[in-house]
Amino acid sequence: MIKKLAALLVFTVVASQALAQPVAHPRGGVDPLAADIDARDAQRFAFLMKDGAVPTAEMLQRDYLDGAGAGVGIFTPMRIVDARRLARAVAARTDNYRYAIRECLPQLPALRSDLRAIYLAFAGLLPERPLPAIHVVFGAGNSGGTASRDAQVIGLEVTCLPGTTPEQFRTRMRAFFAHETVHTWQGDDTPQAAADPLLNQALLEGVADYLASLVTGEVPDRQRDGWAREREPWLWQEFQRDRLAMQKDSASLANPMADSRFRRWFTNYGSAPAGWPHEAGYWIGMRIAEAYVAHSPDPRAAIGELLALRDPAAILKASGYAP
Repeated sequence: MIKKLAALLVFTVVASQALAQPVAHPRGGVDPLAADIDARDAQRFAFLMKDGAVPTAEMLQRDYLDGAGAGVGIFTPMRIVDARRLARAVAARTDNYRYAIRECLPQLPALRSDLRAIYLAFAGLLPERPLPAIHVVFGAGNSGGTASRDAQVIGLEVTCLPGTTPEQFRTRMRAFFAHETVHTWQGDDTPQAAADPLLNQALLEGVADYLASLVTGEVPDRQRDGWAREREPWLWQEFQRDRLAMQKDSASLANPMADSRFRRWFTNYGSAPAGWPHEAGYWIGMRIAEAYVAHSPDPRAAIGELLALRDPAAILKASGYAP
């Protein structure tokens, strides 16, 4: 009975905060003073797992995917994919979902002040850029977050793995709030970017991590940062070798994500090379971005050029990065 009352309290608290709608800012985007976390989709998912239930594909389709909000709509095409895939993920890692529902979903209201502080920092750094709405959802266990032009979406079952403490969750969510916001501002790929896919991806993700570090005051993924700094020259040599090999391979240029060299550095959450942290390419891109801004006579203009990312090779050359 106590467990049921506790569960009811969790759902009541989260439901009350999840109904918040993003408040528009006069310049477009969300007002940083009124920014909030839309967890309505996450709440609908959590309701399907109350009392120990494991939802079927039919239940997930009817009560989660059908009539879903913008967050699930953005997360579905490349991450959730469909109800059957989601059901398989939930059945395989049920404890992960239950932990996130029990331990982290109720913490979201307390993160509102962190979100607003980050958005206010971005509004000072890049006042011309609209700030995105934020949605928290449950996905298929394969992505912590993504972004569209006007919204970012965070997958709670990935950002709140079993054993995550409240302080670790807060730090991780702050990093996601900042990182995914940057992705909503980045430009479309150019021919130069398509011809250099590994460097382009490193800068897309690394610029997001670099700007996230500016507004949060925290290095994204301290474990990865410590590992990479100890072997930076070697890591850069490995990156350059894979980068040049991909540039010479027409199949790699046509479909970079299918290349094993690409997956050494990206899209390897849970499957990174032995002894490596996941997504080591983020760190390489962050270091290039730091060097590019440091070498520029106009740091704000340099940040704009990093967001546009028209020519990754030119950015690398101008950065002077050579560990």
